[in-house]
Amino acid sequence: MSKKLFIQTLGCQMNSLDSEHLLSELKTHKGYTQTEDMNEADLIIINTCSVREKPVQKLFSELGSINKSKKTSAKIGVCGCTASHLGEEIIKKAPYVDFVLGARNISKIKDIVDKKGSVEVDINYDESNYTFGSNGHSLYKTSVNISIGCDKECTYCIVPFTRGDEISIPSDMIISQVQKAVDGGAKEVMLLGQNVNNYGKRFSDGSPKSSFTQLLKDISHIEGLERIRFTSPHPLHMDDEFITEFATNPKISKSIHMPLQSGSTKVLKDMKRGYSKEWFLNRATKIRELVPEVRISTDIIVGFPTETHEDFLDTIDVIEKVKFDQIFNFKYSPRPNTAALTLESIVSDEEASKRLEEVIELHKIHQEELMHKNIGKTIKVLFEELKAGGEVSGFSDNYIQVFVKGSEELLGQIVDVKITSASRTTLKGEVI
Repeated sequence: MSKKLFIQTLGCQMNSLDSEHLLSELKTHKGYTQTEDMNEADLIIINTCSVREKPVQKLFSELGSINKSKKTSAKIGVCGCTASHLGEEIIKKAPYVDFVLGARNISKIKDIVDKKGSVEVDINYDESNYTFGSNGHSLYKTSVNISIGCDKECTYCIVPFTRGDEISIPSDMIISQVQKAVDGGAKEVMLLGQNVNNYGKRFSDGSPKSSFTQLLKDISHIEGLERIRFTSPHPLHMDDEFITEFATNPKISKSIHMPLQSGSTKVLKDMKRGYSKEWFLNRATKIRELVPEVRISTDIIVGFPTETHEDFLDTIDVIEKVKFDQIFNFKYSPRPNTAALTLESIVSDEEASKRLEEVIELHKIHQEELMHKNIGKTIKVLFEELKAGGEVSGFSDNYIQVFVKGSEELLGQIVDVKITSASRTTLKGEVI
């Protein structure tokens, strides 16, 4: 019988792809198969996130719970960003953990999984030329890393300390991965990186400098590929050439993540984001003008240590002007090794909570308004999942989840759907 592997994935889409790579490596080299039942697993991996403080605090209590309930012979591994920045401390606090593997060391899993006490957390390790096997859970779409690490120095962010310096993956490797997925039936690709539109500035194999815009053009030439998505681009690198390609290339999904973080130019400077409120609004306005159906999402941090009430009102002003389709809202969370950790905060926790609630409530109003505009429209939907009650779900080109009555014959198909109703987060319709 094959050994069973259970993976719990926390955090971002890059973590999800890392988990797929972990599974692929362990399946190919160690004979593991995945299970959704932790109690039957021979190996339990938690793939961690360290962007926020609370998940890190909960890690050790969760590890203790797992240790009590797992099979006696089962091993426990901690991977990902928290593994990168805590390293040996994890095993010191939880000696029953068998190994620790950092976010920049995924390809080493086959070498350490059977070595009790192994700790591999080198953030300078270069995996940019390593070819991982495919283990995607969807037949219809795939995710591909185009870069690893981050060169930015945002004062609130721990990622450079957990994923290392930015290195781009050679374009021929990327195109080969996408082509292989398309040959297997995939119609959509998600390109992943900490700052995808900074792609091409540095390769470890000596490849000449390139650009994200050129990569988009090259990938769009793959026959059979219907949609190209990507996350996360950085507002600083949204030049006119990139925006024009986004707007005019029919294969690029008209959904874009523009992480604002703050609407205040002063706070953006304190965060070392590299752009101003005016630049962000200019870029967002240009995108909306060129692509009226675009769906813009963003990240917003309230309660940054230097954020005055007037700074917060600048954030509200940007939200009112852009009317984001989706906002990922956070209260500032102090993280180890970051420059903002040394700042004395002028914002109380109570005030930060009030600001967060105000952003949430304003966004709800905008969501209602934006989503209901879709009623009566006909949109193309790629269906990918059977749901309860005889429904099938999929996503529109601008990445709104859509539900229709239907069966498995719709799966993997891109079909026209007339929208009949809308909630704040999803649409319902009828296949035409």
